[in-house]
Amino acid sequence: MDARAILHLTGCCVPTQYSINQACKTTSRCRVGRSQGRLVRQTHGKSTYHGRLHERSPINATSGHSIGSEPPEAYDSTNTWKSILSSFDAFYRFSRPHTVIGTTISIFSVSLLAIKDLSDISPLFVTGLLKQAVVAALFMNVYIVGLNQLFDIEIDKVNKPYLPLASGEYSVTTGIAIVSAFAVMSFCVGWVVGSWPLFWALFISFILGTAYSINIPFLRWKRFAVVAAFCILAVRAVIVQLAFFLHMQTFVFNRPANFSRPLIFATAFMSFFSVVIALFKDIPDIDGDRIFGIQSFSVRLGQMRVFWICVYLLEMAYSVAMVIGATSSCLWSKFVTVLGHAILASVLWNRARSLDLMSKAAITSFYMFVWKLFYAEYLLIPLVR
Repeated sequence: MDARAILHLTGCCVPTQYSINQACKTTSRCRVGRSQGRLVRQTHGKSTYHGRLHERSPINATSGHSIGSEPPEAYDSTNTWKSILSSFDAFYRFSRPHTVIGTTISIFSVSLLAIKDLSDISPLFVTGLLKQAVVAALFMNVYIVGLNQLFDIEIDKVNKPYLPLASGEYSVTTGIAIVSAFAVMSFCVGWVVGSWPLFWALFISFILGTAYSINIPFLRWKRFAVVAAFCILAVRAVIVQLAFFLHMQTFVFNRPANFSRPLIFATAFMSFFSVVIALFKDIPDIDGDRIFGIQSFSVRLGQMRVFWICVYLLEMAYSVAMVIGATSSCLWSKFVTVLGHAILASVLWNRARSLDLMSKAAITSFYMFVWKLFYAEYLLIPLVR
């Protein structure tokens, strides 16, 4: 039976061959459309049903992927890099980078005081400094700042919500794992090296850092302003100066211990500076400290009064440093130390006068500026003679 007869039986009146051909094409397209409506496409390994006809992207014969779309491998690679960068950024914030930089620069500076002549700058010196002192100290630094964050999660939600534990990027379990691992690694380095000055520096820092933060009876010394300041002063001004100098002097160079004029100056000056850091760090955090009962000097005396106490203490320290520099018998040392401390004192005073004490962001920025002054002082200390 031909096509004309079929159309006649179905009630269609198609008098011409052209009409028959068109009808056959239409019927064929309808069948294709219905069959395509029942297609189940595989998308990223999952079946999805499409009830209507979709246009498909052209396929690249070489790669086998649709033209105009990236292959799955590109997405996987991008996500992997994003995950790595996100993890690095979280750990960077968790480690409190300004304290890491301060620890590194201070150990470098104090270690240079043990050098008598250029021949001391040798592979032995580099090993004692980098592979022993700096690595062990940075591991302990991460432990101390991380432990403080573990016990300050609720406070940091008010004062520092960008920290990983406060923001929820790190769980408490993750925080415990990190601080535990870094404490163990620090002591392992100290034990393997076999330097008693280095080991005692790590041990005392561990005890004071733990007592400062951990919330158990008779501890959490950060609640008490004077004791908290003592902890920071002991670590930053005494332990770092004396212990790491003795590590280089007695263990690395195998020389008898001697407390030189630059070392005494560094210890005295950094005692002032550590008190300033201990006082100033609580000025931006006054809201959270007040809510959770931390009796810092800023809570008890007020932000403005503590701010100017810090500025005056630093200005006094710079004045004494200029006097010490002026009494030096070394002409170039006299020039550098007097001029350097005069510049730092002037910059500090000018910036302090223009600070808006009603702005938390401005106060926080000034606190980070104080840390920059801290770094700058450690660049001047090796030049004191």
